[in-house]
Amino acid sequence: MVTIVLAPHQLKYAEAISTLSSAPEIRDALGLSAEQTSREGTEGFITFIQEQENEGKQYSRVILDDQENVIGVITLKELNPVKKTGHLGTWIGYPYWGKGFNEAAKRKILYTAFTDLDLDIVFAGAKQKNGRSQRAQEKLPYIKCHVEKEYPEDHMNLEAQVGEACILNVIEKETFLKWYHNKE
Repeated sequence: MVTIVLAPHQLKYAEAISTLSSAPEIRDALGLSAEQTSREGTEGFITFIQEQENEGKQYSRVILDDQENVIGVITLKELNPVKKTGHLGTWIGYPYWGKGFNEAAKRKILYTAFTDLDLDIVFAGAKQKNGRSQRAQEKLPYIKCHVEKEYPEDHMNLEAQVGEACILNVIEKETFLKWYHNKE
């Protein structure tokens, strides 16, 4: 199993996040501009994330490997304490693809989502044209795929945010925690 650390966002990670997110494989998949992935744009992103966390709207972490290298970012956004829901977003830097970091980061943040943040449902979406992201999600043994009809409002909101066709998946607290405790 891959060892990772989920660290709070700090400006000291800006250069590494900027470098990784500037790679065409990441920038294009996320629909980011060169300005957004620049050092200055990344510093603005980090400041925004810190503000959103202070307001309880997001929970985002920098993914570090066991050598404390930045390898990506994972975020629980649109936190709704009334509905007990949130939306999961993750990106892993291109040099780290296919090494298990994505699944390890999801396992850690979902445990936090369901235990510390007391969410009941976490949505995970992907652009229909992003087959790599879809396949990564489909591999997760605790995910329920293609729930667009069960959660039409959440699906519609996701597509409106992204500006294109998306699929919607869901992770439910009970299913995840059962899997997690059997795995540990």
